Amino acid sequence: MKPLLDVLQGKSPSRRPIWLMRQAGRYLPEYREVRKKAGSFLDLCYSPNLAAEVTLQPLRRFDLDAAILFSDILVVPQAMGLSLDFVENEGPKLETVSDDAGVQRLDVRNAATNLGKVYETVSLVRKELNKRVGLIGFCGGAWTVASYMIEGGSSDRKRALAVATRGEAWFGDLVEKVIEVSVDYLCRQVEAGAEALQIFDSWAGDVPAELRESVVFKPSRKIMDGVRERHPHVPVILFARGLGGGHVDAARYCAPNALGVEQGVSLSELSARLGDGIAVQGNLEPEKLLAGEKEFRAAVQAVLEDAPRGRHIFNLGHGILPSVAPERVTELVRLIREYDGV
Repeated sequence: MKPLLDVLQGKSPSRRPIWLMRQAGRYLPEYREVRKKAGSFLDLCYSPNLAAEVTLQPLRRFDLDAAILFSDILVVPQAMGLSLDFVENEGPKLETVSDDAGVQRLDVRNAATNLGKVYETVSLVRKELNKRVGLIGFCGGAWTVASYMIEGGSSDRKRALAVATRGEAWFGDLVEKVIEVSVDYLCRQVEAGAEALQIFDSWAGDVPAELRESVVFKPSRKIMDGVRERHPHVPVILFARGLGGGHVDAARYCAPNALGVEQGVSLSELSARLGDGIAVQGNLEPEKLLAGEKEFRAAVQAVLEDAPRGRHIFNLGHGILPSVAPERVTELVRLIREYDGV
């Protein structure tokens, strides 16, 4: 059995599942070698053999319970027709949408088909995984993806928030198009071999409480409903970062199989409020992997003591930092296994 899937399906796992956001990445020297070979970040995302290789690299080093597809949430707007580039030390540069005409130009019909290389990667990875390791596919949350499409890259999202606050019709149409493409994209990942899915709504915490239902929760629920209509047995993790106490509202509205949460959220309190139907995922502060030995060990133990064993997926509160030594991840996994006695 696969511990990740057991927790997501409400079964008793053989051990606490572990995976780390951005577990395939720049902190691994073998990743950096493949990245050089690929050229650009996007070339790596769209090279199935290389993308599969970097997806599998952390599983060769660490005793993890899940692989997560190596890709990026912004391949969806690119597949819809927007130009995209990743500038070294700056981040993504995405062509913007700013009005109804821009929304209407988006290619919804062919977008998911345009991502065929991603599904090839999923299929290649699934064939290489052992029987204990689950495979996670993903997409971005509709709010987060739409905000990038409006802002053109990393930003404070003020323009996107202003448009959402005013309730402009073209913003609503944009979100609906992102939802439609995301559903098809996730379903095709499942059909290629993904066994669980995660929705990354990384900028959910920027949305004021009075707008969260319409801007964050409702779109995520639509994506989940669309996937479950076609693949009812595939579990979905919602990672709506930055909601704090609002995670309970997200869980009640969206009904994911698990709720990923950032650092600083009490897993025991959240789990108690959620009940047995929804697992929790998280939430070690990524910076603790850079701390001294004593502080690092204490932080790991604090998460383990706070988390309900059997209903917890160990992860970070966000992505692993590029400056982390791989040996620290090895130690992290060992500490978790020792604590649980497995």
